Amino acid sequence: MPNQQGNRKRRSYRVVIPRPERLRQLRSTAFGWIDARLWRDGWLIAMQPSDIAVYLFLCLVANHQGVSWYRRDRIGEALNLSEAETRRSLRRLIELDLIAYTPFSRHDSEGFRQVLSLPSSGPTSSSSSETVSQLWAAKDR
Repeated sequence: MPNQQGNRKRRSYRVVIPRPERLRQLRSTAFGWIDARLWRDGWLIAMQPSDIAVYLFLCLVANHQGVSWYRRDRIGEALNLSEAETRRSLRRLIELDLIAYTPFSRHDSEGFRQVLSLPSSGPTSSSSSETVSQLWAAKDR
């Protein structure tokens, strides 16, 4: 019985690890991994470059539960972003439901930021198309 690919033969390749002594391992104390669905489900298209940078930074500095307590100014400083860019990116990541935020205390403007598991479906088409339009407009400047 022919497979779904017709009569084409499948090739299998042996994976070669160029530097086995540098093989990446996830440690139990770190959260620093990036879900491939960010690309596959269209999340990267819905984000501006500064949003991606902030998201990556939070993934890398978060504890094993995905929580970071870096202040906005430290995030911006680490990524060479202005205060306005950092605020906008954090707000955008919350709107996209990629991170959650809880202040340290009732009257504090800083707090805990949690990198969330990705929603089951990609971003809404309106948020993606809006961001793509903004990216093209910025490119033309």
